[in-house]
Amino acid sequence: MERDILTLINKENRRFSKGQKQIAKYITENYDKAAFMTADKLGRMVGVSESTVVRFASALGYDGYPDMRRAMQDMVRNRLTAVQRIEVAKEIIGHDNIIESVLGTDIEKLQTTLQEIDRNSFNAAVQAILNAKTIYIVGMRSSTSLASFMGFYLNQMLDNVRLVHDTSVSEVYEQVFRIGEGDVFIGISYPRYSSKTIKAMEFAKSTGATVIGITDGESSPFLKVADIILYAKSDMVSFLDSLVAPMSLINALIVAVGYQRPDNLSDTYHKLEKIWSEYDVYEKLDS
Repeated sequence: MERDILTLINKENRRFSKGQKQIAKYITENYDKAAFMTADKLGRMVGVSESTVVRFASALGYDGYPDMRRAMQDMVRNRLTAVQRIEVAKEIIGHDNIIESVLGTDIEKLQTTLQEIDRNSFNAAVQAILNAKTIYIVGMRSSTSLASFMGFYLNQMLDNVRLVHDTSVSEVYEQVFRIGEGDVFIGISYPRYSSKTIKAMEFAKSTGATVIGITDGESSPFLKVADIILYAKSDMVSFLDSLVAPMSLINALIVAVGYQRPDNLSDTYHKLEKIWSEYDVYEKLDS
């Protein structure tokens, strides 16, 4: 079904009851705030009952209010500026329960990711990485840290990993211009989605490389580009994004790749331990 709630409201407006029209008007004018309200709070803001809000969601074709709220959140995440995010956060977090709200949201996103992950896609991604001639990893803006983490550990296990750095547009293509059939391109991006990452993914796909996308959900532009797509839920926390679930998914990918090559993994870390010890990479603690 059409997931953009503003489009649905515009289509169905003539059929709404008086109370439903009040809800529609409020959402149209305040969708950034409404997306994070419970049905009860939205009803109180508008001046209608909670049951009227629930019936409104059903009238739009959603499977209840939680489904409609998810659709609103999907819509707003890529539209809100940093300033708007701060304003929304004041409504949903407050100053007295920040640690509970942030950590609670992270736990919820981890649980949702675990429940909804497509195991076949996960296994396909692992095999594509293991079979790749060269692996290119791209993550820009807030996803740079995710790409760096993935590149750091895969590079310890494999000798064909290239982390593409977030520099100028031309330099990104210069780092991937040799990509082709048999290679794997891993793109990582979360709202607000990086246009440079998407364009680089499109370029990689045009060369015949296998494209793996790590993103938040079906509203992501990755859906039209990636051959294999993995979803890990993120959420908006004030002016920044929660990337706990994406990091956990990347952890799982790295571990799965390592377990597929047990002898190689053991040999690699045996050599690394000798190097770390010889060159005092880590602080030696008194036993």
